[in-house]
Amino acid sequence: MNYIKTMRKLIGNETLFTVGCGVIIVDNDKILLQHRTDEDNWCIPGGIMEIGESFEQTAKRETLEETGFEISNLELFEIYSGEKCFVEYPNKDKTFSIQIIFRTNYFGGHLKQEGHESREHKFFKKSELPVNLNPRQKALF
Repeated sequence: MNYIKTMRKLIGNETLFTVGCGVIIVDNDKILLQHRTDEDNWCIPGGIMEIGESFEQTAKRETLEETGFEISNLELFEIYSGEKCFVEYPNKDKTFSIQIIFRTNYFGGHLKQEGHESREHKFFKKSELPVNLNPRQKALF
């Protein structure tokens, strides 16, 4: 996260270009979602690529940091770009983030609940998804 902090010192809240990688983790027809602390909504695990990482390395690192799960056998699900990728966060930081989304049902480890970015993690059936989904990820489901 040093890159983001460094860039924010230089540009303040202005739009920062980033690449994000997320993972749809599936277990018995349920999808793992995290309740975010920054936007108070539910989304898939993931985050911003660090300089020098591959898409898969980013997805694996972010998933481990946020959930405690080690993942493998990632399959490319979708790449998102365009107007829907502009975001303004509650703290007024703006980003344009291309999103690389993977899918897997290969995971292990102990699911942690709370963290710096998450209030809770939970597996949901597609028919029982929370109403406060991240608006940029509703198309995933």
